[in-house]
Amino acid sequence: MITEQTLIIGANSDIGQAIAAQIQASENTGLILISRDLAQPNPVASDLIGANVTKISLKDYQAESIDQAVAELAQHKHAPITRVFVCNGILHNDHIRPEKRLEDFDGQAFIEIMTANSLTPMLWIQKLTPLLTGKSPCKFVLFSARVGSISENRLGGWYSYRASKAALNMIVKTASIELARRAKNIKLIAFHPGTTDTPLSKPFQKNVPANKLFTPEFVAKQLLDIVENTALDQTASYLDWQGESINW
Repeated sequence: MITEQTLIIGANSDIGQAIAAQIQASENTGLILISRDLAQPNPVASDLIGANVTKISLKDYQAESIDQAVAELAQHKHAPITRVFVCNGILHNDHIRPEKRLEDFDGQAFIEIMTANSLTPMLWIQKLTPLLTGKSPCKFVLFSARVGSISENRLGGWYSYRASKAALNMIVKTASIELARRAKNIKLIAFHPGTTDTPLSKPFQKNVPANKLFTPEFVAKQLLDIVENTALDQTASYLDWQGESINW
């Protein structure tokens, strides 16, 4: 019988699948995997099966779909959820590229990136908090990026992505202040995974040193260790893949 569960949102991502695989291989823990496109070939963590694995598919990450996913999640909450990983986000796609200069900025692309990287994580925090509040400790991880640090920005560029991650960081910081009053068992962590060998970073790997391009499996291991060793202290943490604090 499982005594706790781990929730992975955006579980079809490379890092999400790596987290799920490592948890199932080493822990007797329930897994709840939420993602889009579960009907597609090679669905989310397709080799992850068993009584302890629950998969929830949603159409998109709009508020209505998130509400439906959380309602379904509540039916599968057979044990406390002690870890949450929100792994999804956008850096680029077939019509969006990070801006190199002011002239590259596009309002519609900005809205799409802000929605994916800031609004959607905010909705997950809002909708999941009532389900997570209780006596059991819960570490809630949201994937941020070092480029979201305002104080460390010395290169410029990437206006939309930087702004979206800075906004996410502010959401995490602000929510942690409220949760310290009303849900002391929840710890919020903004996590920078480093440059990981995934489709998100493919166009930008050319100048990355070999020892700084990480596999999803390495990042998953680092993150699980960080979550295990991070104190439940009613404050937000902004951490890199080494577990080192990043300046907000």
